[in-house]
Amino acid sequence: MELAHDRRGSGPPLILLHGIGHHRHGWAPVLDLLAERHDVIAVDLPGHGDSPPLPYGTPYNVETLGRAVRGFWTGLGLSRPHIAGNSLGGYIALDLASCADVRTAVALSPAGFWSRPEYAYARAVLRLLRLGARADGLPALAAGTDEGKALVMGLLVARPGRLPGAAVRAAAEALRDCAGFEETLDSLAWVAPPAPPKVPVTIAWGERDRLLPRRQAVRAARWAGQRALLLRGCGHLPMSDDPELVARVITERCGDPR
Repeated sequence: MELAHDRRGSGPPLILLHGIGHHRHGWAPVLDLLAERHDVIAVDLPGHGDSPPLPYGTPYNVETLGRAVRGFWTGLGLSRPHIAGNSLGGYIALDLASCADVRTAVALSPAGFWSRPEYAYARAVLRLLRLGARADGLPALAAGTDEGKALVMGLLVARPGRLPGAAVRAAAEALRDCAGFEETLDSLAWVAPPAPPKVPVTIAWGERDRLLPRRQAVRAARWAGQRALLLRGCGHLPMSDDPELVARVITERCGDPR
């Protein structure tokens, strides 16, 4: 299926996937940095952002979303690109790595490595944020002050005051309008870690992640058979907190793009 996307740069292709209820513009802070070495394609998942929903009757889960992304890049004439994902997008990236459908995968605070209470907490937080995004006038009001930004984005980024007001409003609108939100969130309740990866993978976790606390990085690292990288001073959306660090991790872990 055709998915909304932003594309720039040249070099080996690199697909970027966002988290649940988010959109491709969450990658905007790092897009130009990555484009210096890669053909970068930031994608809206089906039912998210500007992408159409999945076909009627198709369930929302990591398998169907991953299949749609794979079909999308195949339609662009790409084969086994590098991939990087955040949160839900991180899990999808690792799942594709377990099938060797990508060359390398970088997962930033990937979903799926939680305990049952940790999943219940994350689900409650995400639903609360969605309620706030649906409240008339609240996102626009909150985006205008540092206190408001902290209220609506403080659980997702370490430095909400640095976010442009327009970015806060756009993120709230993406969460509010996400057609696949509830079904995708429910599908994650019993998701297990992917099969072992067949290509090089990297796990990186925000030191100040308040949605998926960094203790989950230990489980993810155990699954990957390596240590997880700790992103100092970063929250759940590290692209906003430290674009240079995130871009460096992704480009280094994707290998030499020449």
